[in-house]
Amino acid sequence: MCRLTEQVVFSDPYRVSKFNRWTSPYLDKDAEAVREDDELKLEIAELKSMFIERAQALIHGDLHTGSIMVTPNSTQVIDPEFGFYGPMGFDIGAFLGNLILAYYAQNGHADQTNDRKAYKKWILKTIEESWNLFQKKFVELWNKHKEGNGEAYLPDVYNNSNLLSLAQKKYMTNLFHDSLGFGSAKMIRRIVGIAHVEDLESIKDASKRAECERAALNCAKTILKGRRQFETIEQVIEHIQSFDRD
Repeated sequence: MCRLTEQVVFSDPYRVSKFNRWTSPYLDKDAEAVREDDELKLEIAELKSMFIERAQALIHGDLHTGSIMVTPNSTQVIDPEFGFYGPMGFDIGAFLGNLILAYYAQNGHADQTNDRKAYKKWILKTIEESWNLFQKKFVELWNKHKEGNGEAYLPDVYNNSNLLSLAQKKYMTNLFHDSLGFGSAKMIRRIVGIAHVEDLESIKDASKRAECERAALNCAKTILKGRRQFETIEQVIEHIQSFDRD
């Protein structure tokens, strides 16, 4: 299953493949631009290498909003067949990327009775809260178990609070950038590769759908190539909004 992910996320969108599809003819030039973007390919190569080599945690491997079942009292995740030991940013990014696609799709569903602005605002708030809460909980658990059996950050090496705080900040910054990269790669795959998302696919007007997809695609490409420039999720949200023609 990992080999399949390597192909459909990190390879096929950047070459001619019988599995690729997009909203043609509206996105023909956009798909071609992805295949001819050398800077984008270099960044994707780095992410693909990380996906293959970094056994950072047990991850779901296909974590999108359709795989998460939420009630007021619990959260359940289904469809674990892509699970493996890989980079944490792949799961986090996939989830955030799916939300970003949903955000851009709303303009294609808006009409005179519902402009979808409130829902778009909720999606952006969910993106912000998801990352910030994850980061907060992750660091809290790290501090709680800092005297544990982990080998990466030994307590007798990181033996003062200032040093540990700096190590945590660097770790979380790298994880944030990894998540942005993987999330962007997943977005690109969902627009010019195989297996698209229902939020966009259900827009019946092809030209309107393509307009939404183009905004999402351009956003994803710029985030992927410039992911290390972002310091906070709030900056990412501002960037997302800058591609919204609403």
